[in-house]
Amino acid sequence: MDEGEYLREADAALRRIEAALEAADGDIDFELAAGGILEVECADGSKIVVNKQAAAHEIWVAARAGGFHYRWEAGQWRDTRSGEDLYTALARLLAEQCGARLPPP
Repeated sequence: MDEGEYLREADAALRRIEAALEAADGDIDFELAAGGILEVECADGSKIVVNKQAAAHEIWVAARAGGFHYRWEAGQWRDTRSGEDLYTALARLLAEQCGARLPPP
């Protein structure tokens, strides 16, 4: 994957997540900052951070449950350890940490 493809796919993923958060069921606040950092704040004040890691061509997620790295594989962002899809993992993390539900993809 070259730099241009990485940026296109990573930006598209962040926009998709942002749209899902807008439609989410639950008490969450979020902001997509310059540089590709999406910060989600739960009602209890805890945070989930999703950000681009251009040097590694990955998307990283930091949550109470831990840190996760996603790499573009076969048309999806996949966890480098478990293989779980980014959107599926984020839906699970939001439910566990924030009590929020993302709409189905």
